[in-house]
Formats: sequence, structure tokens, C-alpha cells
Amino acid sequence: MNDETLIPLCNAADLINSSEAVPFDVVYCGQTCRAFAIRYQNQVYAYLNRCAHVPMEMDYQPNRFFDSTGHWLMCATHGATYQPQTGTCRSGPCRGGLIKIDTSERDGVVHWHTAYNLKPLEF
Repeated sequence: MNDETLIPLCNAADLINSSEAVPFDVVYCGQTCRAFAIRYQNQVYAYLNRCAHVPMEMDYQPNRFFDSTGHWLMCATHGATYQPQTGTCRSGPCRGGLIKIDTSERDGVVHWHTAYNLKPLEF
């Protein structure tokens, strides 16, 4: 049985290829965490904002994750780089990859998808 829910995140136009991310909060395995969505090569991807080396936020400036080439996501603290499409570690100190959050884009809106271990914040 699928208990996935689509949660509106932002307007599709808010995400520009290899540019700033849109941040959002999630509950991952019972813990409140920051997450981010990016656009790369015209596709939207989202991940927990948590380096696979040491679980700390990765952005070097608010909502900035791409390295200077615009082709890799980079942890500002450790220098680890990740593939934007998969979150797989490319180089640097990594223990696995980034934790991916499924997304979809429909009618000009980007949504993130809940999962068994990924829920929206409850107010």
C-alpha cells in the first residue's frame, strides 16, 4: 500500500538550472531536518541538507550548493562533491550519498513526496 502524499514546495520558475536551491523542512525518521530542492539540466531533485560524511548542513551561503562549475553539489565544510541527479558521492570524504527526496513537477508547481520515513512538519 502506498501512503505517499505530494506536498507543494514552490513554483517551478523558482528553480533555475545550477542556481540557488529552495529550502524546506521535513521530518526524517522522526527528526526535523532541513532539505533543499535544485534544478539541474532541466530536472528537479531534492535531498536532505545533510552531508554524507558528517551530518551537517552543506550550503556555503544560504541556499547555495553548486560548486563553481555548476555541475556538482558541494559540502562547504568538507569539500565532498555529489552528483546532482542521484546524490552519489563523486569525491571527498563521504560515507554513502545524499538522502534523496522524490519530487514531481506539475502545472507549474514543484511537489516533494512523502515516504514511510519522510513526513511534513505538523503544526
